[in-house]
Amino acid sequence: MSARTLLVTGGAGFIGARFVTNHLARHPRDRVIVLDALTYAGNLGNLPEDAVRAGRLEFVHGSVRSPALMDALTARADAVVHFAAETHVPRSIVDSLVFLETDVLGTQMVLAQALRHRGRVQRVVHISSSEVYGSAVTTPMDEEHPLDPCTPYAAAKCGADRLVSSFWHTYGLPVVILRPFNNYGPGQHLEKLVPRLVTSALDGEPLTVHGSGAAARDWVFVDDTCDAIERVLEQPAADVAGEVFNVGTGVATDVLTMARKVLALAGRDESLVAHTEERPGQVQLHLAATKKATERLGFDAQVGLDDGLARTLAWYREQRARWEPQRWMRSVPVVDGEGRFTYW
Repeated sequence: MSARTLLVTGGAGFIGARFVTNHLARHPRDRVIVLDALTYAGNLGNLPEDAVRAGRLEFVHGSVRSPALMDALTARADAVVHFAAETHVPRSIVDSLVFLETDVLGTQMVLAQALRHRGRVQRVVHISSSEVYGSAVTTPMDEEHPLDPCTPYAAAKCGADRLVSSFWHTYGLPVVILRPFNNYGPGQHLEKLVPRLVTSALDGEPLTVHGSGAAARDWVFVDDTCDAIERVLEQPAADVAGEVFNVGTGVATDVLTMARKVLALAGRDESLVAHTEERPGQVQLHLAATKKATERLGFDAQVGLDDGLARTLAWYREQRARWEPQRWMRSVPVVDGEGRFTYW
């Protein structure tokens, strides 16, 4: 494969930076341009410094909503991998506007500029989310499962997802939509469930579980998601353009079990589990159908949950200086309809 230049939006975030790091190692002739607004979840420390020094990685600070910036960067790209989004469900309950601005309007700008430069851009890979499905109506959830987002975050991702699809149907823009299920792994922001559980267990603090903890998710290790993206980029455009692919393991594990697994790995007692009120807009079950990704991309998740959790806990144990400043962000104040504050 000839050398390419990839534009990666949101490339300083958790999955984006991991993808950039893995891609540069996997494709030594490629260059990557990372565009990131560096909101609270973005961190330049997530990116490989050696690639910057070698001239293979260029960082640009800015927003995907900037027409001039997106025009200039897209003109230099052979492919676009679009991660940039607001992602935390409880924050969307507090302030839905920023989710619509970034997730929907930002995606519109990415698509418009890719269309403008379609002579250069060979592919746009949009990182959507399993949250667009809402709770499972049928299991496992395949790519034809009804879309029924349950939170403002999920609705914004759903709007972006359908906007991407419309650019395929209307303009023939070579887009591919990936719907990862629940990602976790080393370096994830502490607002997310797994790092919140892990860091609480390491410090001997209560592990907060919403409701009974019966809500179950398909947990995907971050490197597996990155591999799925690579496989989309490697396929001939005619084989994947306009398609949607789930990225999951085909196994669902409930939150209470996750908390117990983390406690066992940390050598802590299960008495640290603390149940609180159920979260608004809670999805009860996500379980990915993996057949399409296996058959069309040759993708199967490689990292089992126990192995992935062990790797994740080891990272947080060894990298305390990296995550300690985020401790105060492990919970988010949510205001209900009567003006009362609850922390989620």
